[in-house]
Amino acid sequence: MEHRQTEAPPSYDSAVNRNTPPPSYPSLQTLAANQIQPDNIPQPIIQTAAPCVVETIPSQRRQVLGTSKRCCYGGSSGTAVVVVLVVIAVWLGVRYGSKLWALSESTKETDTCPSSSVDCDGKRDCSQGSDETRCVRFGTANELQVMTSKSKLFLPVCAHGWNKNIADQTCKQLGFRQSYETGVLLTTSSSFQSVTSEFTNTIQGSVNRSTSCPGQQIVSLNCSKCGKPPVSTRIIGGSVAAEGQWPWQASLHFQGHHTCGGTLVAPDFIITAAHCFPKESPSYQLPSNWKVYIGFVSQLQLPIQYHVKQIILHENYDPATKDNDIALLKLDKPASNIQPICLPVFGQTFSPAQRCWTTGFGVTRQGADSSSTSLMAVTVDLIDSSVCNSPKVYGGKITENMQCAGDLKGGRDSCQGDSGGPLVCKADEQWYLTGVTSWGDGCGKLNRPGIYSNVGRLLMWIYGKMQKG
Repeated sequence: MEHRQTEAPPSYDSAVNRNTPPPSYPSLQTLAANQIQPDNIPQPIIQTAAPCVVETIPSQRRQVLGTSKRCCYGGSSGTAVVVVLVVIAVWLGVRYGSKLWALSESTKETDTCPSSSVDCDGKRDCSQGSDETRCVRFGTANELQVMTSKSKLFLPVCAHGWNKNIADQTCKQLGFRQSYETGVLLTTSSSFQSVTSEFTNTIQGSVNRSTSCPGQQIVSLNCSKCGKPPVSTRIIGGSVAAEGQWPWQASLHFQGHHTCGGTLVAPDFIITAAHCFPKESPSYQLPSNWKVYIGFVSQLQLPIQYHVKQIILHENYDPATKDNDIALLKLDKPASNIQPICLPVFGQTFSPAQRCWTTGFGVTRQGADSSSTSLMAVTVDLIDSSVCNSPKVYGGKITENMQCAGDLKGGRDSCQGDSGGPLVCKADEQWYLTGVTSWGDGCGKLNRPGIYSNVGRLLMWIYGKMQKG
């Protein structure tokens, strides 16, 4: 987490070439002699107490980087033991690594759809139900919008005949435990989805298109109480977070160490970055190697842990360009006592230069090889993609699924260990998850703002996977 007031470092424009992938993320490790470790595999970070202000980190950034534990061995016999262990470890990796990955891949189900499958008819035709996972969305003021196989359009749902049971079933369909609040909105729409006499397995299978709706009243639906922390979040930036300010913040521990951030979006689901689970290392793909801690501000006082039941990576995540850098973790039990962040509604936008916040347990000083024990928060400005794609900044590397945020002058940024954590913006007194910490060149550099996965662009994927999960 980066925030400083010193003079910005010189430009690194020459390091960016539009024909090359985004900057890599070299490890912060001080490697022992002859020890080789891929620099694109996230590493657990050892925590140390953190100051409130951070200097520029001139090395490259944020993909969960870590440090190796240094061990001292006396005499040549100790050295020999180390060499033998390293040789054995390398041999095992070469001998079985690819097989482990192949086994992991082979156990994953492949979604197959018959030629007769029909999208959004309320009937599951595909083996994993993908034909029924992109049929529901929310509009302004949480207007419930449903598409059916007959309408082929997202239409508002008429409030006539709506009840709490249907609200609960709809939210369960979307991956939530139940509904939180349902209301009525007035509309000028001339087409509606009207609820039938009996609710089937899905909302899209329980409505019919109509041209009339009593009183022009349509359904507004909230599936969770979200985005309103019990503690005020009036901070300037680069501050240690207070208890309750960012209750949705998660810390993902790989084999006992903080490795990535995450965000609670529903009782059972955490959103994080796909790059936290590199395919090059099968162990990162195993849910049993991960533990999740949510709603706390100090790594020295960890709350109850949650186990990961399932790791869901975006199928089109590209490690080279970092496009679609998003993942979902399904927890083994609901975090029912922790307030999640709100997901943005369809079409919701946040204007460039709007002040937002990013939070995390990442490194906090120049050249640091350990992350913060305290949750840090820093204000960042949203930056228009056209600016971020200019030759002086990232030269065309920003896709439509990415969001730039930070300060072109340098100084306010996320950093190593913040990967997968939230970028949040406030609207109508609620906080919304706008981005997921993904990549960038260094930390707080001039003309090198942070890059986040654009949650608004990836909403349908999120809801689709939560439904299948």
